[in-house]
Amino acid sequence: MLTQIASLLVDLVAGFFVFVLLARFHFQWLRVPFRNTLGEFVLATTNWIVRRARRVIPALAGLDLATLLPAWLIQFVALWALESLRGRDSDADVGTAIAVFAGLAAVDLLRYSLYILVFAVILQAVLSWVNPHSPVAPIFDAITRRFLRPLRRFIPPVANIDLTPLVLLVLLQVLLIPVWHLRAAVGALL
Repeated sequence: MLTQIASLLVDLVAGFFVFVLLARFHFQWLRVPFRNTLGEFVLATTNWIVRRARRVIPALAGLDLATLLPAWLIQFVALWALESLRGRDSDADVGTAIAVFAGLAAVDLLRYSLYILVFAVILQAVLSWVNPHSPVAPIFDAITRRFLRPLRRFIPPVANIDLTPLVLLVLLQVLLIPVWHLRAAVGALL
């Protein structure tokens, strides 16, 4: 019972910080403004990590690695902690276990990034029907615009209804299938 509680807490805390750090990374990459309630929340919850990381981790090709690498490290530590809590003895040596957990953490970041995009597409679609002038609508538009724009060139609106969010959701679900298989393949090495 205590192991389950500890596993839940590790998963929740690590997952929260990984998702918020990934959101910050994607906000910066996609040029989403931080001057809104969601952006301020992301900054407030991650500044204590990112400011310290920026002292030692430089940006690379316009990508803020000081947000991405801490997300990866937190996911790596969480995977290791969850495996330790389960008490599984792996047949792999320490070097192999570290490489597997590093690979799993990287695949998880990709998977979580796809989840963030799925979430943004769904919220943008719902807000466009319910409250298109919501203060958070421009945030989700900025997140999804780069992915929807190429689809809109090929898929015209049908009776003034934009079907590209639906197509993007299907494509994201298709992308998640090989990501899950990749995660399973990497995890099998442990």
